[in-house]
Amino acid sequence: MAIKILADSACDLTEKQYNEYNIEMVPLTVHLDENDYEDGKTISPKKVYDAMREGKSAKTSQVSPQTFKTIFTSYAKTNQVLVYLAFSSELSGTYQTAKMMEQEVKETYPDAPIHVVDTKCASIGYGLVVLEAAKLAQGGASLDEVLTRAAFHATHMEHIFTVDDLEYLYRGGRVSKTAAFVGSLLKIKPILHVEEGKLIPLEKIRGSKKLLGRMLEIMEERGVNLKEQTIGISHGDDLDRAEQLASMIQDKFGCKDFVIEMVGSAVGAHSGPGTLALFFLNSNSK
Repeated sequence: MAIKILADSACDLTEKQYNEYNIEMVPLTVHLDENDYEDGKTISPKKVYDAMREGKSAKTSQVSPQTFKTIFTSYAKTNQVLVYLAFSSELSGTYQTAKMMEQEVKETYPDAPIHVVDTKCASIGYGLVVLEAAKLAQGGASLDEVLTRAAFHATHMEHIFTVDDLEYLYRGGRVSKTAAFVGSLLKIKPILHVEEGKLIPLEKIRGSKKLLGRMLEIMEERGVNLKEQTIGISHGDDLDRAEQLASMIQDKFGCKDFVIEMVGSAVGAHSGPGTLALFFLNSNSK
């Protein structure tokens, strides 16, 4: 029986990609204007960014235990292999909730072939891990091959990103108040990365002109076989700058395969409009 790949909406893939690669998606919840929305289904990232530009706050919540229990039970009953590749456990409680529900379902169905994996990745970095696993599953790969390859990509997925305003990350508890205040005051553009699933400030660049060049330098320092890779770029409603970055990467490294998507509503509610993120495989374990 074919292996089914499950992802949550924080992977920022599109409905077309879910359909093309037979990926099941479970949405996080976005709270905006006293309404609840399903990320990737009933709200667009553009709506969230426009609201944030108006000074509104969007909040998010993880996938509910009951949602996971229902999905896992349906696969357990038919004994179909399910691999859930989860949003980083350091950025959301969704992975822990899924693990609890996996254990609960396996009390009734002890042999259920359900596998829950913490990718420690986010946005299109997470999406690239999901796509790699889904392509393998579609091609008839074994469970071991899918899990091994997904783990390799997750471990080596580099996240290099910048945000327009650290205030959004502060509101979401992702950076300190001091860092947010100093960054806004001095017009400093931060470069952050991800280590063990956590957002870690890497460098501070004064002014936005130097940003893209520095991101490419870091890519050159950390990347491996860049020309052969699929490069991920996600943006907070700034497609022009995302395409500019892709063009620079193509010119410098000869890369041809890109996945460029908007940062989705759940991740974007914390990173804010103007975010620009770059994802590629590195040569070292995180």
